[in-house]
Amino acid sequence: MKFTDLEVWKSAHEYTLFIYKITSIFPKSEQFGLISQLRRAAVSIESCIAEGFSRFHYKDRLNFYYDSLGSISESESQLIDSLDLNFIQKNTYEEGCSKLRRIGYLLVGLVNATNNLSKQEKNIKIQSKKK
Repeated sequence: MKFTDLEVWKSAHEYTLFIYKITSIFPKSEQFGLISQLRRAAVSIESCIAEGFSRFHYKDRLNFYYDSLGSISESESQLIDSLDLNFIQKNTYEEGCSKLRRIGYLLVGLVNATNNLSKQEKNIKIQSKKK
């Protein structure tokens, strides 16, 4: 299995493409402001999922997944700024937030599954030491 097979990564990638599309019509004066911030936060969401998935140790994986969750909040905050500055319409804001909620939901599921695998591995190690 590759990270590109993960539904959460696919959703994050879709969000990145969405952000690149909507920011292409932002004022040029925002090229190094909100355009850059939104794009970097979106790319960070999917990149952290990919990098975390590729890590061997569960603790390392979780750190990257938690970073991705942080980038989701960062993205939402920047969408609010974009709406308040009238760079995007309310329906675009709602679409972006809906995409972020889906990513967050899937990512929390991945975090929980990774935590469960980590606990199982610890239990196996403890049991093997007792023998």
